[in-house]
Amino acid sequence: MGKFIISLSLCAASLLAAKPTVVTFHKDVLPILQAKCQGCHRPGEAAPMAFLTYQQTRPFAKAIREATSIKRMPPWFADPHVGKFSNDSSLSAADIATLAAWAEQGAPEGNSKDAKPNPTFAVGWRIPKPDLILEVPEAFDIPASGTIEYVYTIVPTGLTQDKWIQFAEPRPGNRALVHHILAFIREPGSKWFTEYPINKPFIPTKGNNKGGPSAYITGFAPGTMPYSLRPGQATLLKAGSDIVFQTHYTANGKAGTDQSKLGLVWSQAPVTQAVHTLWLQNNRFVIPPGAENFPVSTSVTLGTDVEVLDLTPHMHVRGIATEMKAIYPTGEAEKLLAAKYDFNWQISYEYAPGKIMPKGTRLEATNFYDNSANNKNNPNPKAEVRWGDQSWEEMMLNFVRVAVAPDVKPAALIARPAPKPAAE
Repeated sequence: MGKFIISLSLCAASLLAAKPTVVTFHKDVLPILQAKCQGCHRPGEAAPMAFLTYQQTRPFAKAIREATSIKRMPPWFADPHVGKFSNDSSLSAADIATLAAWAEQGAPEGNSKDAKPNPTFAVGWRIPKPDLILEVPEAFDIPASGTIEYVYTIVPTGLTQDKWIQFAEPRPGNRALVHHILAFIREPGSKWFTEYPINKPFIPTKGNNKGGPSAYITGFAPGTMPYSLRPGQATLLKAGSDIVFQTHYTANGKAGTDQSKLGLVWSQAPVTQAVHTLWLQNNRFVIPPGAENFPVSTSVTLGTDVEVLDLTPHMHVRGIATEMKAIYPTGEAEKLLAAKYDFNWQISYEYAPGKIMPKGTRLEATNFYDNSANNKNNPNPKAEVRWGDQSWEEMMLNFVRVAVAPDVKPAALIARPAPKPAAE
C-alpha cells in the first residue's frame, strides 16, 4: 500500500511538472511587441492595428501566432548565414513559441504590474522632434485611376548657415496613395531643375534635367525605417539649399490629395564622419518574357576608405532576391547580403559600427527577377521588361550608405576608370 501511495505521489508530481507555464500579455508578450512590433503597430503608422495595450492586442492573438509562426511578421528577409545586421527584426524561436503559447492558452492578460512602460515616441514622428519641418506647400490632386508619373516639388530650406542632419523622416500626407517619397538636396548653384517653379508640384520632361541632385538624404516606402545616424555621423545640408521631393503616387480607385513633409534633426555632437549614399545601378537590362530567375548585376569600386552603414536593395514587383558581396584589394571576397525581396517591404540592412572597407574594394550586386506566370505579382509574364519608373516596369538599384571623413569630397567615393591613352 505504501508503494502504491508513493507511485501516485510521483505521478502527481510528474503531471504538475508537465503543466505548461501560463504565458501572459504583460509579462511575456508585451516585451516582444515593444522590441519588434510597436515601431509600426501604433496609431498613425503603417500597420493597420496598434499593439500598445492588452485591449488592442487581444483580438489579434491568433493572427499574431499565424503570422509569426510562418515568419511573415516581422518582415525580415536576410539569410541568417550571410552578414550580421544590427536591425535584425526577426523573432527568435523562443519568441515565436511564446506568442504561440499565449494564443493557444486563450491570450491571458496577467498582472498589469508586470508590464514595462511602452517606448516614448514623438507625436507624429518616428525620429526625435524635428528641428526643421519642410512641407510641400501645395497639395497634389491624385486621380482615381490611370498612370501618374513621378511628381517633384522644390522646397527651399531657408537656411542661412550650414547644418548637419543626424535624423530625417519623410511623412506621406496620404498613405493610401503614396507609394514612395525620396528627398534630395539641391545645393546653391546647381542647375538641376532650374527651369521648374519653386514650391509647386511638377512632372519633369524626360531627358531635360540638367544634371542631378547634389545629394540624397532618405526616402519613405513600405517597410522603410527613418534615417537615423550615430552621434558624430551626419549629412551636410549647406546654407541656401533646397529639398527636392520626388513622390510616386499609385491610383487605387478613389481620388485624393497629398501634401507630404520631411522632418530633419540636426546633429548636436561634433561631426567626425560625413554620410553619403552610393547607388549601385544598372538601367540597361532586358528581362525576357517568362524568365523565372533572371539575374541583373552591377558593381562600383571604392575610391577611398569607407565605413559601410547599411545596404538597401530596390526593385519592383518582379524582384525576388538580391545578393551583394565585396571583393577586397587583396582579392579576398566576402558575402555581404543574401536576401529575398518583397516590393511591399523595402528593408535596409544595417551593420553594427565598424564595417570598414578600404579604397579599391569592389562592391558587387546581383538582383534576381521572376517574369514568369508563377509570380503572382507579375502584371504581364509575356512582356519584355526594361528599366522604368512605374511598378510594372523594373529597376535594378541597390543603395549603400557609407561614412567617411568630413573633408572627403563626394566625387572621391567612387574610383573612376583611368583614361585610355590617346591613339598615336
